[in-house]
Amino acid sequence: MRLRKLPSRAATRAVAAALLCSAAQLHPPAAAAATEPKASFTADPLTTWQTNGIVWSLASAHGVVYVGGTFDSVRPAGAEPGERQVPRRNFAAFDAVTGELLPCAPSFTGGAGTVRALKASPDGRVLYVGGSFSRVGATGVASAVALDTADCTLRRDFRPAVSATVRAIDTTGRTVYLGGDFTRVDGRTRQHIAAFTPAGALRPFRADVDAPVRALSAVPSRGKLYAGGDFEWVNGRWAHSLVALDATSGATERTFPDWLPPRSSVKSIAQDGTRFYVGAEGHGEGIFDGRIAGRLDDDRMVWKDTCHGATQVVLPYHGVLYSASHAHDCSETPGGFPERQDRQHLLAQSPTTSRILHWFPDTDEGTGEQVGPRALTVARGILWVGGEFTRVNGRPQQSLTRFGAGPDTGAPRVPALSLLAARAGQVTLRWQASWDRDDASLAYRLYRDGRLVSEQKQSSTYWDRPWMSHTDSVDPGTRHQYRIQVSDGVNTSPKSPALRVAVPAVAAARTAGDAWR
Repeated sequence: MRLRKLPSRAATRAVAAALLCSAAQLHPPAAAAATEPKASFTADPLTTWQTNGIVWSLASAHGVVYVGGTFDSVRPAGAEPGERQVPRRNFAAFDAVTGELLPCAPSFTGGAGTVRALKASPDGRVLYVGGSFSRVGATGVASAVALDTADCTLRRDFRPAVSATVRAIDTTGRTVYLGGDFTRVDGRTRQHIAAFTPAGALRPFRADVDAPVRALSAVPSRGKLYAGGDFEWVNGRWAHSLVALDATSGATERTFPDWLPPRSSVKSIAQDGTRFYVGAEGHGEGIFDGRIAGRLDDDRMVWKDTCHGATQVVLPYHGVLYSASHAHDCSETPGGFPERQDRQHLLAQSPTTSRILHWFPDTDEGTGEQVGPRALTVARGILWVGGEFTRVNGRPQQSLTRFGAGPDTGAPRVPALSLLAARAGQVTLRWQASWDRDDASLAYRLYRDGRLVSEQKQSSTYWDRPWMSHTDSVDPGTRHQYRIQVSDGVNTSPKSPALRVAVPAVAAARTAGDAWR
């Protein structure tokens, strides 16, 4: 969503309650923090190359991250737009661990000149590429191809003739599924979804979908394919935006009539072997913008959060659900934040309860449609993020960034000390809790004349920073300097500037205006 949608709070609560009560599993009102999973990554971005346009899709295989989008060059971290550019036409490849730009650089041109979908085969030997393009290098193609990852060459076998943009790809190793805007493939009717052998032969699988497919997730163990997108009807049945299909025939196995309201569409689907996850985007009043978890065994809902903010992609990894959006007003989601007229673009949630976890790296909304990040992948334990953003954690970085497991390098910002009261024998100091992007509980150390006089711990978030205080016992008529510093357990801020306090010699209260100058 580009603008905030504000259905009545009563209506939102009623709809959410009805949906959650119908689910097979409800999230508890407040799960203990100790029982929740933790993010596998710090919130500190690693050094990463940039693109000069939008990144729509990411995939990884054998330690290489592949980037697809709408751009014509890349540049190193720290380089301003137009500086130190290296040509790359809508496709680039990087070492997943070092971030180094790799020579794998086929150009995807013609058509709309964009790569919208990337997916590696389960064995990592093949990379399937979809979008809107008519040439790869000098070779004529039609919006879908495959590359050998060993040498980055275009495969001769997988070159279907697709009539319009490919927006989603998934593969089981035996079958490759495409979804998008097309209505014909290899001269035969295929309404927005098609299936192929790995050698590029069109399979008899057929599902008649009335509008573009934007997300696919195959579950080979259950012979099922989930599809999401802009559609309303599938195989002659109403199936607003989400459907489960037989992976062989394309027949409808399950529709989800109560999961999404009108004007909301599915942008991403992913699964972890137990649950499947849906990310949605809506436009207008009374829509749904968040995430849903369902069970693979019976397609029943587990939870549905209530955040606003156009979810673009969901990614389960090591017991945590990551998502990219421009989330706001998550006040009715466990662990969530209120409406503040700002946005949080990356989230981590518990897959079992929907609770938002304390992991808050962020981007801006960037260029284009101004939704921020659009793509996620994990390679060699590093989370890669792509989109249309131009800043990460407040610093310039365009369209690509990544986060590793550690070390955590970001110290919390030091709070400002103020004098609350000074009287003979006592000084009371006050400060507002700081916050940290990946640690909720912080330690505050207060020093008088260089000597530690107080250490307190306090949990905080960027939207909830409690006020803290300490009363120090000192001799009447003395003068002192106070400093404070804050630590996340690994990184410690510098000490604050000194607050000088003159302590009264008699029992007349002094306030902040009486601090020693």
